[in-house]
Amino acid sequence: MIPFLLYAAIFVGAFLIVGFIRKRTAIRDYTSLKTVTFGDESAVRSNRAASIVSVVTIFFMWGTFTGSALVPSFLHMPGPFVGDGQFEVTVQAPDGRRDTATVLWRVSQDDDAAEPEIDPGAGFARNDALVIRKYRSGQLRWDSNDEEKRKKGALIVAIDGVPVKFDHNKRDENGTIIDVKPVIETANASVTFTDKGALSIAPAKGMQMEPIWLPPPEAVWSRFLEISRDGYQGSTLWEHLGYSLFRVVVGFICGAVVGIPLGYAMGLSDWFRGWFDPIVEFMRPVPPLALIPLVIIWAGIGEAGKIILLFLAALWIMAIAARSGVSGVKISKVHAAYSLGASKRQIMRHVIVPNSLPEIFTGARVAMGVCWGTVVAAELVAASQGTGMMIMVASKFQLTDIVIMGIILIGIIGFGIDMLMRWAERVLVPWKGKG
Repeated sequence: MIPFLLYAAIFVGAFLIVGFIRKRTAIRDYTSLKTVTFGDESAVRSNRAASIVSVVTIFFMWGTFTGSALVPSFLHMPGPFVGDGQFEVTVQAPDGRRDTATVLWRVSQDDDAAEPEIDPGAGFARNDALVIRKYRSGQLRWDSNDEEKRKKGALIVAIDGVPVKFDHNKRDENGTIIDVKPVIETANASVTFTDKGALSIAPAKGMQMEPIWLPPPEAVWSRFLEISRDGYQGSTLWEHLGYSLFRVVVGFICGAVVGIPLGYAMGLSDWFRGWFDPIVEFMRPVPPLALIPLVIIWAGIGEAGKIILLFLAALWIMAIAARSGVSGVKISKVHAAYSLGASKRQIMRHVIVPNSLPEIFTGARVAMGVCWGTVVAAELVAASQGTGMMIMVASKFQLTDIVIMGIILIGIIGFGIDMLMRWAERVLVPWKGKG
């Protein structure tokens, strides 16, 4: 909830600041002279300042919630408690006598930290000490060095003066009796009991993420440099990325080569439309990932299976895009071409193909995105090289920095592919949106 509120606050603040600056430095062009812009798609442009602030905000929050050295320390969210703490326990012997002992606990960065020294004391309840790893909790057998043992009836009746009360009669929604253990809040830690009566001490963990869940940005960058230099699982980083890109490109090209003519045939012939429409409409909503088991059975786990899966992922999208492009051609243009004496071949070349290309390029962008996401999932199942394989192996060993590095690379490459497709569309279809 707090990350969401922080993100929302930065969003609102940036929106107001950038809006104020834009009013002061507004560019006077054709769009700025429009009196009605709401609902006019041509008047909506990507605000570069908003894009930059958005990316910076994400990295800022990433660093804030991971204690990154890239973010000033005063902007860090509260981290886990590290240091020494203590609380007192009041122990009652079977004969009713009571004694107070001190529990000294130390939260350390390392597993081999020395246990704090403490005088055991002279009473029947002896003082105890233990070491707890940062972000973890610790258990203490509080009677291990006491004269009076739990097995003989000794028990803790208070922690830091707060009475310890167990509820042995509470029932859940099914009417089953459950044993509710008390939770005592002490300075920098919560104390409760295990099922066997030992003390469970949970130091304050703050709001920062543990590195195993989310490492700081600099850790991911260091891992990127290391794998770029030394490789991972017997292949260089660039070989992993190259294998993934090769599979995507080949699968997409095969899907486009078959899908575009199929879409044109469905858009121009009622027989082809009737024959293939049930197949295309049936396969279109089927996620490519659902086909992985079938493709493995048919083609194995080699390169052929992955390319067939990507071919199927792109095929239906390209067929529908081409069919939609043909259906979207204005009939007035076709009639005008016929009136000028054009043949079917000329109409196809000069009217239908040029006017359907914008839809086909839109479908190609979608298909490339689907193929890129599909190849990563396919490599998770069976691959010896590839970005998905790298993420899968790293996750088994809880190498979160490699997993995040792979996700970022996937996003960057996917964004780059989309930008390349947009550039190709601007170059090859300059008439898009111009009637």
